[in-house]
Amino acid sequence: MFDRNDHRDLRMTQSWSVLIAADKFKGSLSAAEVAEHVAAGIRRARPEAEVTALPVADGGDGTVDAAVAGGFEPVEVEVTGPLGLSVAARFALRGRTAVVEMAQAAGLSLLPPSTFAPMTATTYGTGELIAAALDAGATRIILGVGGSATTDGGAGMLTALGARLLDEDGDPIPWGGAPLRELTSADLSGLDPRLKDTEFVLASDVDNPLTGPQGAASVYGPQKGADPLEIEILDGALTHFTEVLARAEGSRVEELAKAPGAGAAGGIGFGALLGLNAAFRPGIEVLLEVLGFQEALAAADVVVTGEGSLDEQTLRGKAPAGVAAEARAAGKRVLAVCGRLTLEKRALADAGIEAAYALSALEPDPTRSMNEAGPLLERVSAQLAEERLK
Repeated sequence: MFDRNDHRDLRMTQSWSVLIAADKFKGSLSAAEVAEHVAAGIRRARPEAEVTALPVADGGDGTVDAAVAGGFEPVEVEVTGPLGLSVAARFALRGRTAVVEMAQAAGLSLLPPSTFAPMTATTYGTGELIAAALDAGATRIILGVGGSATTDGGAGMLTALGARLLDEDGDPIPWGGAPLRELTSADLSGLDPRLKDTEFVLASDVDNPLTGPQGAASVYGPQKGADPLEIEILDGALTHFTEVLARAEGSRVEELAKAPGAGAAGGIGFGALLGLNAAFRPGIEVLLEVLGFQEALAAADVVVTGEGSLDEQTLRGKAPAGVAAEARAAGKRVLAVCGRLTLEKRALADAGIEAAYALSALEPDPTRSMNEAGPLLERVSAQLAEERLK
């Protein structure tokens, strides 16, 4: 028989099985590229290690890429972008399940550099993506929301799917959040009938209500370029939107406006809860389930997760926190890589992360760190393997 020290010594002679389940490094590397560089670094230091990659996402930018890396098929479509111009987008499909990422049609990344449109950006293209997924035969749609340029409460999405949102002259209101102030009547009876036979999951990492101090405009308007006056206008417009819809759809409208996730991605969460009868779930939880994380986890000794910035926001439902929680529950060790690290060791430990390795430790200049993220990530991953896989 072996005592604990004997067992530990024997374990050191065995090959480690490492599962890489990291999100993108925003602005630098996709989740798949992160996994590729982490794997290269680990193999450089521990060539005997068995490395498996499972890129992940939490519903925001990169969700479709993660699904495709996990075995879904990409489907290319042309849709309406946030400014009303045509953009190339895609969703992911496997069997009857589709992963639709609203940022593909209405994301901040689709705006020209230094350009914002907080008052007029539309989610119409997201509705077109959903319609395309239905056309492809999907009966279960994961709607990943995040990274949006919009604050229209999902009005554009609902209009693309058949809703009628009219002004006092009986004309359709213009696209965007601010024009919701002109809304006089709403009719959802024309929504695509296929929606009723489709299971929708609203995958998001935020649980804000639609309006008020913690609502879509107040909390997320600034990152979309809205100034204080515009935030006030948008919050009032979203409030008016719910009041008009309540006259048409009843008291459930006001209840849904207060529900967790209603304020996600400029309020598209509200539109999904109301018009799609979507169920709100944490984005990383949904994506891990869809991508088969538990099966991959069962075969791993160590999990390496991460994202561009490990900070307080990470702990509020971002991908690394979700990965660490499930891995810790399964009794697995968790390590992390990131571009920059602002969490203390205690916070990391509380989240189930044994140690984190940041690119900023090698290259403190943010611009150079982002431009050289791939090689730097290989170096910190080799360091991780040398120090932790022994």
